Amino acid sequence: MTGPDRDYVLGTHDAEIERLGLQHRIWRERALDAWRRAGFAAGQTLIDVGCGPGWAALDLAELVGPRGRVHALDRSRRFLDALEAERRRRGLDQLTAHEVDLDDDAFPVAGADGAWGRWVLAFVTRPRDLLARIAAALKPGATLVLHEYFDYRTWRAAPRCAELEQFVGIVVESWRAGGGEPDIALDVPAWLAELGFELRELRPFIDVVPPQSPVWKWPESFIEVGLQRLVQLGRLSEERARTMRKAIAAAGAAPHVRMVTPAVLEILATRR
Repeated sequence: MTGPDRDYVLGTHDAEIERLGLQHRIWRERALDAWRRAGFAAGQTLIDVGCGPGWAALDLAELVGPRGRVHALDRSRRFLDALEAERRRRGLDQLTAHEVDLDDDAFPVAGADGAWGRWVLAFVTRPRDLLARIAAALKPGATLVLHEYFDYRTWRAAPRCAELEQFVGIVVESWRAGGGEPDIALDVPAWLAELGFELRELRPFIDVVPPQSPVWKWPESFIEVGLQRLVQLGRLSEERARTMRKAIAAAGAAPHVRMVTPAVLEILATRR
């Protein structure tokens, strides 16, 4: 299946590909550290579940090297085309992109040495079923690495900004109305145990940063695209979005302001 219904919830336009690249750069060191602790290494076969435009998949391909293999799975053809273009530019023949609906389609790989996903389970409609298909694609002893939110509403400003908190609340409501669950990481550890995984590590990530921190750009970059999306969905009027935009910008320019980021749980689990 192809077409707009296959696209990422926030769109697959060039600006969104660029935003996701910024997001990956901010989270890259934490991803690399998690992959190291998971034992991801040269020569392995790894799966990137919900790869988007493939910023992490490209890093995984460089990690496994020419003797390894990375299978990057996503439902957006446009994202996969962007990944394929960059893969060719870098000469990473060990990376294969697959158009896969993570809610319904079978995985095109089995017996993999590891798998990785970031903010994927939060968007699918049957996350436990997806975990079961990931488990089936891994060999015994393989490790799964996940980054998922466990408390999205920790995203706040200090001093407080009422409009930012309202924006986050509407995002959460819209997310759930679309069949996703922003705080999905609260459910994942128990599901993994039921599916035969051994939980190795659980690490929470919450940053409190000033405007000059590169981390600030991660939530900041979502605000504009998020406001536009909420207007498109009819959850905000244009006027209310403008008011929120101005208030959030003013809060970000206040003296001594800090941004508290959405709470993310890092999960490392090994298939028995």
